[in-house]
Amino acid sequence: MVLSGQHAFITGGSRGIGLACARALLAQGASVTIAGRDAVALERAADSLRTGNARSGTQVPRVDICVLDVTDEAAVHAAIAAAAQQLGPITILLNNAGQAQPAPFAKTTSRHWQQMLDVNLTGAFHCTQAVLPQMLEKGWGRIVNIASTAGLKGYKYVSAYVAAKHGLVGLTKALALELATKNITVNAVCPGYTETDIVQDAIANIMQKTGRSEEQARAELAAGNPQQKLVQVEEVANAVAWLCQPSSSAMTGQSIAVAGGEVM
Repeated sequence: MVLSGQHAFITGGSRGIGLACARALLAQGASVTIAGRDAVALERAADSLRTGNARSGTQVPRVDICVLDVTDEAAVHAAIAAAAQQLGPITILLNNAGQAQPAPFAKTTSRHWQQMLDVNLTGAFHCTQAVLPQMLEKGWGRIVNIASTAGLKGYKYVSAYVAAKHGLVGLTKALALELATKNITVNAVCPGYTETDIVQDAIANIMQKTGRSEEQARAELAAGNPQQKLVQVEEVANAVAWLCQPSSSAMTGQSIAVAGGEVM
């Protein structure tokens, strides 16, 4: 229970990578607040976390939910303050909220471009600014940004998403240097195509545009992974949980690809 006494705030925490990370951090003793836009999904996720922890036979840490749109700066600051009142100062921040909408560059509107930046980059900026004073006061913190292999390389037809994720990797590096002497680490985890809602949407889009079967569409996405498979959310969560441990204090400013060797 190496994270006993720590409070993790996870955006996009009701499903996929965020929910898997919440489960992994709870298993290490942290209390967790999961945030997202869908109150029903958050309640369902929180119930599953409490039930799953009870079945494991371990003490159930506190789990709270927060209905939040990370693009709303005022709402983010209010939510972070409220979460700290409920479960104590936030010492772990997982910026996981994200959105990917494909479009050829020539058909990418300024509204689409701005939406990708707002959700995937500016939301992390808002959350980090809101949480950082609590970490500085505690003298300890872990910030993990869920970027993507799209933050390390290019992909066609998602230029706005790629630009936003490259920005998130850049923010990670810059902030890691600023906080290097403050006992606060900042890292990015960069999954390849992972079994999430975003990938399910990508599969549906491939099927619609090309007439391929679901199996063929999944194979196309997995083809870029040398292991020839989609990454599982638990594999991403394991990397996140490790970066949050006290023993990982020398890891900062890193962008770790969880992608079966796709990016080396």
